[in-house]
Amino acid sequence: MAFHEKNSDSEDGNDPKDNEGGNNSNEKVETLIQETESTVTWQDLGLTEVLCKACEQLKWKTPSKIQRESIPVALQGKDVIGLAETGSGKTAAFALPILQALLENPQRHFALILTPTRELAFQISEQFEALGSSIGVKTVVIVGGMDMTSQALILAKKPHIIIATPGRLVDHLSNTKGFNLRALKYLVMDEADRILNMDFEAEVDKILKVIPRERRTFLFSATMTKKVKKLQRACLQDPVRVEVSTKYQTVEKLLQYYVFIPVKFKDVYLLHILNENAGNTFMIFCSTCNNTIRTALLLRNLGFTAVPLHGQMSQNKRLAALTKFKAKTRSILISTDVASRGLDIPHVDIVINFDIPTHSKDYIHRVGRTARAGKSGKAITFVTQYDVELYQRIEQLIGKQLPLYETQENEVMALQERVAESQRIAKMEMRDLTEKKGKKRKGDDDDDTEEATGVRKKIYGGKKKGKKVK
Repeated sequence: MAFHEKNSDSEDGNDPKDNEGGNNSNEKVETLIQETESTVTWQDLGLTEVLCKACEQLKWKTPSKIQRESIPVALQGKDVIGLAETGSGKTAAFALPILQALLENPQRHFALILTPTRELAFQISEQFEALGSSIGVKTVVIVGGMDMTSQALILAKKPHIIIATPGRLVDHLSNTKGFNLRALKYLVMDEADRILNMDFEAEVDKILKVIPRERRTFLFSATMTKKVKKLQRACLQDPVRVEVSTKYQTVEKLLQYYVFIPVKFKDVYLLHILNENAGNTFMIFCSTCNNTIRTALLLRNLGFTAVPLHGQMSQNKRLAALTKFKAKTRSILISTDVASRGLDIPHVDIVINFDIPTHSKDYIHRVGRTARAGKSGKAITFVTQYDVELYQRIEQLIGKQLPLYETQENEVMALQERVAESQRIAKMEMRDLTEKKGKKRKGDDDDDTEEATGVRKKIYGGKKKGKKVK
């Protein structure tokens, strides 16, 4: 990897005498840099007055590091590779130069933004609309899980900005009559490493073949993988590389802990931690779609307002789950890694890694959902007897050992009976949902567990199972 790590000797704990006398001057330089950075304005980057006002209206006081580095380069008409950690302001770093270029040369089908997930596509669309509201920018989101005919009708109106997942865009390029991208001026690949890790290579190749070679290309990625390097060679012309994260790291205001527990008591410890931190909002990460539903059912049976989010839900259900959590009508969002990257949910207080991530880098992205934009946050990772090696890899990646999250075992185990009863009910509800899926052959309509209360009615009320829409 081409990350430039400076002062690695002192970081690794070598002889501190080598650095004697240098620390004070380093601190002064650091302070000077921070003061200079805080005085850089949007105007200084070369943005027009209307876009500067849009930034001010969104209460963005000063540009972030990735924005300061990449916007002036992009405004010069150069291709950009941006390497930045999650939550660094990447969307505005490519949206603002595109909107400025659109103001200078208005045309339809001006820019295409490719993203790995549907939720990220909608979030990017929101930012484009917020920044471009005063200049009448038209955007469209083209993702799977939604009706192709209605998408084709919107595409026929020729919006300025198309935000899409690669698979669904290829469907439209192949099947939607009259739709093409021959006039495209800008291509952005956001979370490029993840687009390629999700096996969208074939779709990206097809898209690159049908868009003009004479265009500007922005490639934004958290990591520079071999696949991203290959893509860089294929689609960028003499790019400028902008790098603001020199190593994998989590933000300073994030308090990180681990708790070592037997696998059979994970649910009991989860209840204990939720009770102990009552009043906070939580994101709980599970490794499978099934486990997100099971855990959501379990917590709802225990009286918590929990909502699941996973890749097998319909797009409407996914958006509804996110909306409820963002609006704070639900305090717990239980998700697979579909929500670990890109999503900007400002009020997550605590992240719980209920299932430890298989890939260490996913840990960085998951815990990056909290302690955003200078706020503090907490992350707790469950480590069972089967997870020790995975956990050690995470500690190695972030370069620190995490403290143990203190719990009193007798207090935790006092909850075991309640949890066992809720597990039994959740198991019945899961079976009930599976039977329904089999009958309807719909994988997603019954995944919102707020409606899965029929089994409890059957047990406690003697009523037949029926849906209750809240």
